[in-house]
Amino acid sequence: MTDARGSTGPHGEAPARHTPGTPCWVSLMVHGLAATEEFYGALFGWEFRPGPQQLGPYVRALLDGREVAGIGQLPPDRHLPIAWTPYFASQNTDLTAETARSCGGTIGVGPLDAADAGRLAIGSDPSGAVFGIWQAAAHLGTAVSGMPGTPAWNELLTFETASVAKFYRAVFGYEEEPVVSADFDYVALHLGGRPVAGVHGLGQALPRDRGPHWVTYFQVADVDDALDQLVHLGGHVLKPVHDTAHGRVAAVADPEGARFALLQPAG
Repeated sequence: MTDARGSTGPHGEAPARHTPGTPCWVSLMVHGLAATEEFYGALFGWEFRPGPQQLGPYVRALLDGREVAGIGQLPPDRHLPIAWTPYFASQNTDLTAETARSCGGTIGVGPLDAADAGRLAIGSDPSGAVFGIWQAAAHLGTAVSGMPGTPAWNELLTFETASVAKFYRAVFGYEEEPVVSADFDYVALHLGGRPVAGVHGLGQALPRDRGPHWVTYFQVADVDDALDQLVHLGGHVLKPVHDTAHGRVAAVADPEGARFALLQPAG
């Protein structure tokens, strides 16, 4: 696990444009937009302003005036899993979407323009995990990293890593670095020698009610305090705090059931 963007500036600013293939944005579609804004605003200190409305009501979350994530409202008749979706940077959304299709993925939304912000598509890999593709124009993506309330890592939870990692390698040009272990199926996806995302094969331990899915890790200053706040706000703890090589981590869900993780970095 490491920062999911390019090298950052002295104050945590993301580079002017994300390297193709790097996670550049995370977005959540929910039924109760106002309540979700209240939850994440209290948990992470986010403020909100309206964003492109092509997909319905949508807001961008900001920290100190800089964009970190997006939240949109699902139409009342759409009963989709409520989930954080990572978007991967692309220089040509149409070409990347076509490559995803040819490699066994599906494209469910787009490609389409989000006003002058950029061009997007939303698809799923061959195992069914949903991801986005973003070709930046006016909106470059997440503008700040390395501080509480910002996305720190994206990890795919799936049945097994071999075939699905091959898909992402073909679509986004990743190099793979497997974790060599008899009982741990994990591959880090690298660009330019730098890890940008992970794929964790859980086999039959994958939640049956959820299926393969991406999980976004959000950085917090103190994971215990963040968990207390999360529960107070109506969220749920899915996996209690545990220590990892990268810091203290807890798996959680918001009041509508969107799963994500809290990360208190080591050191």
